[in-house]
Amino acid sequence: MNARKWSAVAATATLTTGMVFGTAPSAFAAPSDCSYQLNTGERWASSYCASGTGEHRIHVLQRHFLPEVGLIPIEGPWVPAGQTSFTGISPHTTISVWIDTRG
Repeated sequence: MNARKWSAVAATATLTTGMVFGTAPSAFAAPSDCSYQLNTGERWASSYCASGTGEHRIHVLQRHFLPEVGLIPIEGPWVPAGQTSFTGISPHTTISVWIDTRG
């Protein structure tokens, strides 16, 4: 898949995530006090949210060393606040890292 297609996928995922946040019931509070760790040497990333309800996950975007391959989206599993979302990453260049939250 080329970079333009991945950009479209990323934009759709961002819009979808925004819609999920907009429709969350008021009884839930999104996870807060969140932080992430990125270890490119050992090839892993993790997120942790200390408070709130709902779930979070680590999200990493990397660029493949072959330009025709494009971007590599990597995400960890959804986990409740108070637990760690962990994922392995590739040896490619990391473009960005963020934490998705819901609920």
